[in-house]
Amino acid sequence: QVHAVESGGGLVQPGGSLRLACSVSGFILDYFTIGWFRQAPGKEREGVSCISNNGGTYYADSVKGRFNISRDNAKNTVYLQMNSLKPEDTAVYYCATDRCMIYFSGDSWGKGTLVAVSS
Repeated sequence: QVHAVESGGGLVQPGGSLRLACSVSGFILDYFTIGWFRQAPGKEREGVSCISNNGGTYYADSVKGRFNISRDNAKNTVYLQMNSLKPEDTAVYYCATDRCMIYFSGDSWGKGTLVAVSS
């Protein structure tokens, strides 16, 4: 059974950094694209970044230059390093298997991890 668990969120001041982790089980991470999404209060879920099975990366314009996605297949984990955080980055962050920047209404989601950027 495919399972993905997000962790690493927290409260951080503007300009600070956090590293999120997406730990997967039930499949071989090497073969799959993993995407990070976020949903801010009162807003639609949006794509943040993704990394393909061959290491190709993609970022939303709003995070380009500040966030970095990476993967450690040996640990079955994908990371999202978030730097220069802004209040508008506040959201619940989710990871998804085989998704890059878009998702479908029938997709299943984990609990996510909350990132709050505030002074």
